[in-house]
Amino acid sequence: MNSQHRKDLIDANVHFAFGKNWASYAELIGAQEITAAESGLQRLLPAETLEGKRFMDIGCGSGLHSLAALRLKVREVVAVDIDSDSVATTRAVLDRHARGAHYAVRQASVFDLDPVREGRFDVVYSWGVLHHTGDLDRALQRAAALVAPGGLFAFALYRKTWMCGLWKLEKRWYAHSGPGIQKMLRGLYLTLFRAGQLIRGSSFKQYVQSYKERGMDFHHDVHDWLGGYPYESISADEVAGAMSRVGLIHVKSFVRGQERHIFGRNLGLFGSGCDEYVYARPDTSQ
Repeated sequence: MNSQHRKDLIDANVHFAFGKNWASYAELIGAQEITAAESGLQRLLPAETLEGKRFMDIGCGSGLHSLAALRLKVREVVAVDIDSDSVATTRAVLDRHARGAHYAVRQASVFDLDPVREGRFDVVYSWGVLHHTGDLDRALQRAAALVAPGGLFAFALYRKTWMCGLWKLEKRWYAHSGPGIQKMLRGLYLTLFRAGQLIRGSSFKQYVQSYKERGMDFHHDVHDWLGGYPYESISADEVAGAMSRVGLIHVKSFVRGQERHIFGRNLGLFGSGCDEYVYARPDTSQ
C-alpha cells in the first residue's frame, strides 16, 4: 500500500460526512430509541455475554450502541470514530445518558488501532462501518486483532448485490455533491422507493415505522446510504474466509435477503442492506 493511499484511508475529509448526519439523528434519541438499541445489541450479543466485559465500539456514530452496551452492564466502553462530529456526538450522548459509567471516546481510524497500545477487548463491535473504510479486508484484520482470547467480534457489513458497482459510483458522486444536488437525489430515491413499495403491495408507512422499532430513523438512513463512500460489499462466504485467516470461528450470523436473490445474488435495486455476524477468538489457554 502506497503512502498516499494509506493517508486517504485515515483522512476523514476523503470520506462521506457521516458525523453530521449522526449529530442530527442524535437529537431524536429518547427512551424508545435506547430500548430498541439495547434489543438490537442483545440480538447479536445476549446480556450475559456483555456484563462485566471490556467493549470496543469501532465507528461509534451517534454513540447509541455504546450507550446500549453500558446500559447492559459492560465494564468499560472505548468508542472511536474517524469523524470528529461523531466523536463529539457520542460524547454528548454518553454524558447525557450514561453519566458515571466508565467510557472513553476519541477520534481514530480503525487503521490506527493497535492491540499493543489499546489492549484487547472481550467484545469488539462495529455495525455498518468497516465497508466504508476504503479497505474492507484490512479493516477486518485490524478490528479482529483487538479481540481477546475467548472474546467476540460482532459486526455488520453490506451484502453483495448485482447493483453494487453502480451504487459505488452513485455514492462517490453524492458524497462530493453540494446540499442542493443531494436533496434532489434523496427526493428521487424516496419517490422511486415509494413506488416500489406500492408495486410490491407493501406499506411505506409501516416500513418507516420499523426503523423506529430498531432505534433508527429512515430519512437519516437514506442520506447515510446514498452518501456512504467509500463503499464495499461482501458475501457471507467471503466473510467466513476473512475470519478464518485471522483465526476466528463462526458463532452466529443473520444473512438476509435470500428471497430476492437472482442467480445467487440480491438485485439490490434500492440498496444492499447489512448482514450481521458474530465470530469468536478461541481461548487456547484453557
